[in-house]
This record gives sequence, structure tokens and C-alpha cells, in this order.
Amino acid sequence: RIRGYNAATGEELWQCGGLTVNAIPSPVVHDGVALCMTGRRGNALVAVPLSARGDVTDTDQLAWTYDRGTPYVPSPLLYEGLVYFLAGNSAILTCLNAADGEVVLDRQRLPDLKNVYASPVAADGRVYLTSREGVCLVIKAGAPFEVLATNDLEEPIDASPALVGKRIYLRGGEHLYCIAEQE
Repeated sequence: RIRGYNAATGEELWQCGGLTVNAIPSPVVHDGVALCMTGRRGNALVAVPLSARGDVTDTDQLAWTYDRGTPYVPSPLLYEGLVYFLAGNSAILTCLNAADGEVVLDRQRLPDLKNVYASPVAADGRVYLTSREGVCLVIKAGAPFEVLATNDLEEPIDASPALVGKRIYLRGGEHLYCIAEQE
């Protein structure tokens, strides 16, 4: 179950069942709706309005739901009104309209990536996806699917990339990388 609480009082406002076991991905919030998902031993995404009250499991209080290709470890990325997520820990990407769950990219296989624990990040119209094998794939945000660059750092990467200003930091198994334009 997921639950929403009043931060000032601790009072439970709403709860929702239907997720799978071992929920790891962090929720994201778009226009007052929490997008919560799990992908171990099943697939579940529920879009719960923060204004919901009571047990909203399988009710019309849910904004929308989705039941394919949800992540086990990586958290989703919310960027420019779209939510991006990976199937399980694999290199299969889905992108939905965060407002209504409409499919933008449907389980798109990501070339040169295999296993993914790192959460995707985005900046300047680009989405960055990093694999456990050390490959960072850069794709154009939105549709159609377009690969902009593939970078192999040749060491394992499990940590999510960090974006700071015009730099991207990647923590590998042995090194910390900073990638930026030369000034």
C-alpha cells in the first residue's frame, strides 16, 4: 500500500493498494497527482490525486492506472509533462503522458544497454540512461525515439547520474566522472 499523510498533523489522508511487493521506485508528482509504481513480480502504476481521501484502491478517485513494463529498482523520470520508466531493471523504456497515462513510447528497447539500476535524468531536451555495464545512452526527450549519443565508460554504474548546472556527474565502480563542455 501507498499512503498520503497530512505533514502537519500526521493524519492519514488516503491509501491505495494494488502495487507489487518490494516497492523501490520513488513516486513523482505531476499537477497534484502522485505517480507511484512497482515492477517486481508484476507491474503496477497508480496515479493518485493528492486531494483523494480514504481507501482509493480500484476507485474512480484514481486519475489513471497502467500495468505494463514498470520498474523494479530505477525511479521514474518526470520531465516536460512526460513520465519515463524502465521495465524491471531492463533496458526497455516506456514514456507516458503524466496527465492522462497516454502512451508516448511503448516498451522501446534501448540499444547498447542491458541492466539498469540507475534512475534516468533529463536536461535540455535530453534523457540520460545509464546501465550497470557502464554505458550512458542519451536520447531525445519525447517522441519519436531518437538516440543522440552512446558513451561507454567501461566500468559498472549503479548510481543515478547527478546534474549540476551544465555538468553531469557519474559515479562508477572505481571512478567519479564529470562531463561538461570545455569553457
